[in-house]
Amino acid sequence: MSMFASSSKDKKPGSPAGSLSTNDKEGAVTTVIAKGTLIEGKFSCTENVRLDGAIHGEVKVDKRLVMGDGSYVQGNIHARDAAIKGKIKGDIHVKEALHLMDTAVIEGNISAKTMIVDEGARYNGSCKIGESAVK
Repeated sequence: MSMFASSSKDKKPGSPAGSLSTNDKEGAVTTVIAKGTLIEGKFSCTENVRLDGAIHGEVKVDKRLVMGDGSYVQGNIHARDAAIKGKIKGDIHVKEALHLMDTAVIEGNISAKTMIVDEGARYNGSCKIGESAVK
């Protein structure tokens, strides 16, 4: 079986154009939005999302959002957990843990239960952390 072959269980109906669904080690599905992909409008996913492209519009991820280097979101983000290396112009609301990695740039307000900020990460806006921030 080649690296690019897929079985029927790997296909996810309704996956956005330019994305590829993969499974992580726990069996959860991850939708990958590749570099060079632009999605305009509301984006929502009930599984994990790996974003290396760009989204112009509201983003709602029921599980974990991972934004790679060079990724960009113009709009508000709602997720359970998030790890950010890209740029966000909008507010980010995370129910559990938010990790701003070294290249993260946030232009907007942040609310999360917990937050880790690596050296080099930047944000400009209000920041509310703790149990009361996510209710």
